[in-house]
Amino acid sequence: MPQENLFEPITMGALEARSRIMMAPLTRGRATQPNSIPNEMMATYYRQRSGAGLIISEATGISREGLGWPAAPGIWSDEQVEGWKAVTEAVHEEGGLIVLQLWHMGRLVHPDFLDGDAPVSASATTAPGHAHTPTGRQDHQQARELSVAEIARVVGDYRHAAENAKKAGFDGVQLHGANGYLVDQFIRSSTNLRTDEYGGTAENRTRFLDEVLTALVDVWGADRVGLRLSPNGETQGCDDPDPETTFGVAASIAQKHKLAFLELREPGPDGTFGSTDVPKQSPMIRAAFTGPLVLNSDYTAAEASADIASGKCDAVTFGRPYISNPDLEERIRNGAEWAENTNVPQSWYLPGPEGYIDYPTMEEELAATG
Repeated sequence: MPQENLFEPITMGALEARSRIMMAPLTRGRATQPNSIPNEMMATYYRQRSGAGLIISEATGISREGLGWPAAPGIWSDEQVEGWKAVTEAVHEEGGLIVLQLWHMGRLVHPDFLDGDAPVSASATTAPGHAHTPTGRQDHQQARELSVAEIARVVGDYRHAAENAKKAGFDGVQLHGANGYLVDQFIRSSTNLRTDEYGGTAENRTRFLDEVLTALVDVWGADRVGLRLSPNGETQGCDDPDPETTFGVAASIAQKHKLAFLELREPGPDGTFGSTDVPKQSPMIRAAFTGPLVLNSDYTAAEASADIASGKCDAVTFGRPYISNPDLEERIRNGAEWAENTNVPQSWYLPGPEGYIDYPTMEEELAATG
């Protein structure tokens, strides 16, 4: 059997994953509109992929203010909670684990999602490029700086979302602190221009991260809370000239909270969110955070196995391969070829089942070819 170490179980806090092949969060834009409600098609999608050691759900809006992606799901309403219950039940019926990724997009929310109001961020900055909106691509607009009182309110929104995730039957939550979204906008100095207790030093810029994690741990316990960071280079206009210092402090906060796991995106030259060939920060973070470390970005099975064997990480999340390979872990187990994405990238975000729940498993492919 190839890459045997990928199939070793791993304990991450209270999460007992049956393998080290995990599914990364993947925005797919299939929630029912209006009101961003998870549905039965989403339950089918996650059921199909429940063989992963752990599923990290697609990024999920903690509030209407924080969600600016067409047909992405939310977790702030009772109706959304009910929709997610079908998803978690489907995964659990197949023996899988699923945690909910909590998302606030900050300055990347276009005013069209906010009845024309400006998005919020650490500071009054404007993201580069375009936002995806229900009416097409539009230029990002300048965000307004959150007041200290509003920061406390947003932390409360994260707490409420975490409570709803528990009601929906998830096995835990992951804080999305990566990819240039709100938490990342506070962490990195290019987007955090504040001069109060939330700006300036790395310790101040990570204060918001610390406060949100404190709320999540209070709801779930540290052994069911994870964190995602992207410490390597610019992403969606969010950058920092001293990532070793900044993310060293962020990793020390994860260590202080004794989080169940820490996931890092380490994109290469062709990475999805901010291509980069800057030095990797995972060795430094590996030293600062002693809990399970999960790496992500464009891995092959052989590369994942090698990095686990070397001690660089404890598990790997696979993203885009899980789109077209609902049974990716079985293909790896059998040394089979991975199905390629078809109709990409159009099918990633379009509504409907095509390119979403119509990819066959390896067994179904073999049966079809006779």
